[in-house]
Amino acid sequence: MYKVAIIEDDEPTSRQLRDWALSADPEIEVAQWFTRDDAEAAIAREDYDLITLDIELGRDRHAGIAVINALNKTGRGTPVLVVSAMPAAVYRGIMKALDAWDYLQKTTFEEPEFIDTFLEMLRAARNRRQASKRPLSDELSIDPLHQGTPFWHGKRVNVPLTAQRILAVLYEKKGEIVSYDELFAAVKSGRNRENIRKHISTLREAFRELDEHFDGIENVPMRGFRWTGERSH
Repeated sequence: MYKVAIIEDDEPTSRQLRDWALSADPEIEVAQWFTRDDAEAAIAREDYDLITLDIELGRDRHAGIAVINALNKTGRGTPVLVVSAMPAAVYRGIMKALDAWDYLQKTTFEEPEFIDTFLEMLRAARNRRQASKRPLSDELSIDPLHQGTPFWHGKRVNVPLTAQRILAVLYEKKGEIVSYDELFAAVKSGRNRENIRKHISTLREAFRELDEHFDGIENVPMRGFRWTGERSH
């Protein structure tokens, strides 16, 4: 049975997320926390499979940052889904700072998108727990079922799930040009070239955080992108 924590100060929103989570999987155990203190105490004593988290809790605008910092100190690597009113345009910065797995902006998503993201993250969490040891590698390590987070030189590549799917498509055809049309299949919304380019940019930034010389995603003008896995010189 999965154990999930919903950390959200607004009670109607918390109830809605709980109901959607149970709709996704009626057998999961859902805990709801409404304050930073209660949330931090809970994650210190409980090992959750997934946490949904608002950035602002009550008057504390940065409570979510403190909660994730506390979570990171446990070393469990628990997947975090940020559900916040903060504009989606800045969510990549949030994820970089907080080591969150994905982000949904309040009022812009419906139940199907939440359930889709929620279940995908639970599968990724299960895959991580089943892997007793992740060997170091000189190249990209990626789950063939696309349910586990990618690793580069043994370090987790911190990117959203959509970017992970795009990476999986590129890596599956490494050395070959992957067209925009092929990449659209990995994107659930925003199927246009500009959106794909944004996800590619997110991937490059994430790899360069781990390897400043990374230059392994090649842009092929007017055609698409190609995974080379190279380092710049």
